[in-house]
Amino acid sequence: MKKRVVITGLGVISPVGNNVDDYWNNLKEGNIGFNRISTFDPTEYKAKIVAEVKDFDPKEYMQRKRAKRMDRFAQFSIAATKQAIEDSGLDLEKEDKERIGVIVGTGIGGLGTIEKESQKLLNKGPNKISPMFIPTVITNMAAGNIAIEYGLKGICTNVVTACATSTNTIGDATRIIQYGDADVMVAGGAESCIAPIGVAGFTALTALSCSEDPNTASRPFDKNRDGFVMGEGSGIVILEELEHAKARGANILAEVIGYGSTCDAYHITSPAPGGEGAARSMKLALKDAGIKPEDISYINAHGTSTEYNDKLETAAIKKVFNDYAYKIPISSTKSMIGHLLGAAGAVEIVACVKTILDGYIHPTVGYTTPDEECDLDYVPVKGRKANVEYVLSNSLGFGGHNATLVIKKYEE
Repeated sequence: MKKRVVITGLGVISPVGNNVDDYWNNLKEGNIGFNRISTFDPTEYKAKIVAEVKDFDPKEYMQRKRAKRMDRFAQFSIAATKQAIEDSGLDLEKEDKERIGVIVGTGIGGLGTIEKESQKLLNKGPNKISPMFIPTVITNMAAGNIAIEYGLKGICTNVVTACATSTNTIGDATRIIQYGDADVMVAGGAESCIAPIGVAGFTALTALSCSEDPNTASRPFDKNRDGFVMGEGSGIVILEELEHAKARGANILAEVIGYGSTCDAYHITSPAPGGEGAARSMKLALKDAGIKPEDISYINAHGTSTEYNDKLETAAIKKVFNDYAYKIPISSTKSMIGHLLGAAGAVEIVACVKTILDGYIHPTVGYTTPDEECDLDYVPVKGRKANVEYVLSNSLGFGGHNATLVIKKYEE
């Protein structure tokens, strides 16, 4: 029998709050984190609205010297991990650090630093490149820096599956505990790509909203949606083997019971017709959880606010849940914080855990005009109270990556 895996700590850096309480309270209130790009002049860019992290000071979470040697995405990951470890109540001095691992990913890595160092190369020559350039930007450095910061010597890896990244990290970390290779795992994702080349690149794909009104830039499942809003931040969860958590008297927040992961094998950016790959991912997660589709209380959708994702994710949900699809409340966290790319799944799992604990489903903000192809219950504009026992969370990424987690209210 596989071991039970529980969540004992949460940490988040987001466009609507740099701690879990602020983040969750803003989601409940339907407060958006969108603004005109502040880090560079967006005048010539079609997409001008983003979801930036505000008032973040890395020195609150790590030494100044260490912070200077990290890209912003890695700084976010350290900050969210510090919160999550403190929330978990883990006393690392009493733990066997060889039994604590890290799987924290990023979709793109240090894109802003790559851009800046490339400009140095072009303008000043190769001898001006920073000696820390490579170890600053490579995608494993969120995981690596977390392990170094806390002396965690178990498995330490990095998943990169575009926008499915941190759902995969949490799922993979769960499996590691289930098979007895670790007692505790730090899992999640981090991202910071709001740089000229990042915005220009996603705009060239016609993926970003070109609305200049923050209130209409991200509107998942709405008929007038026109693309996603790029966000940044980090979400981290502490996963523990149940008996380990109980032995130390941990406050158990929720339990991870199901994980599914598939590939469309269809197109580098477009989902498979009918949402076939996403449907298989959900079915695998439900099978792994050992529950029926009708047991799901709430779905946290990938819900990007792009034409094809929202339509095909809706189709996939119908394929899995049939008539029950119309009875499940579904909402998109991205309607308020934008799309955090590789960090999206993890910050959304934080919201899912709070949904279970508070018995409250946050709204899909910006949804005002129904779409005949998106005709499910998306909890428009205003959240609602509900008894939530089982939550399903989807993440779908470029390359055809699909990942689904099922978490449940913890019971002995």
